[in-house]
Amino acid sequence: MTGILIGFQLLMAVGTYFIVADWIRLPTLASTRATLLVAKIGIAKGSILESIVFRLSTWLAGKLTLGDYYKRKTAAALRSAGISITPEAYIAGAIVKAGLIFCAGCLMLPLLPLLFPVFVFLAIAVFFKESRKADEIVRKKREKIEVELPRFVATIAQELKASRDVLRILEVYSKHSGSSLEHELNMTIADMKSGNQETALLRLEARLGSSMLSDVVRGLLAVMRGDQGFVYFDMLTHDFKLMEIQRLKLAAMKRPGKIRKYSLWMLVCFMLMYAVILGMEIMKAVGTLF
Repeated sequence: MTGILIGFQLLMAVGTYFIVADWIRLPTLASTRATLLVAKIGIAKGSILESIVFRLSTWLAGKLTLGDYYKRKTAAALRSAGISITPEAYIAGAIVKAGLIFCAGCLMLPLLPLLFPVFVFLAIAVFFKESRKADEIVRKKREKIEVELPRFVATIAQELKASRDVLRILEVYSKHSGSSLEHELNMTIADMKSGNQETALLRLEARLGSSMLSDVVRGLLAVMRGDQGFVYFDMLTHDFKLMEIQRLKLAAMKRPGKIRKYSLWMLVCFMLMYAVILGMEIMKAVGTLF
């Protein structure tokens, strides 16, 4: 009886999906997968579930209305994260994924009612995770760039003694920088060549929202406006070096904590081993007594 009920619910859900998809005029599954493959050249082949989520989120994106501030903030985060979709489609994708999990919980409600709260909490967690995915990517990129900024600032301090051409300094350093900083510098260099250089530097600062990078951009803008910049970047090199030492100390302090949890598991295993042996011996002794 349970199997018949599960099969009926699955067939009902599939039939409802096809009826609603035809009613709201969603594109076919084949055309959706073809679109995803064209947009993701060089990436693994998309699954059917991903195609369904893309179709539903595309339809829902046209129905969403976001505030101007939130829309601009989300669009900037998506650009920095390298996600080429609109803010509406991004939020719609998070809503669709959470909604599918919630619908799965509703289907399981007659059979396993105790698991329904689990599906509800899982849907909420998936929504917040998906809606913050771009911010998480930007945060990781910002951390990688901030790790490299001390070397970048030291290089600028040395280059300013020979030249005050900010564009050339950025072009030279971008060839020897890490992947994250190289991508941002290349975007800034292209922006500086095609438009106003000061505006391009301000856009670099706005894309990442890093306080350390803001100090660097402020110094570069001062150099472009006629300041020598020697003293400023020397002091900035000293400050960034201290921050790097502090960061390394914090990373070293976290290592014992990571090792401690494995030591705890080893202690638990040893205690279980002795407990099992003692338990077996006690059971043998009890058997001989009675």
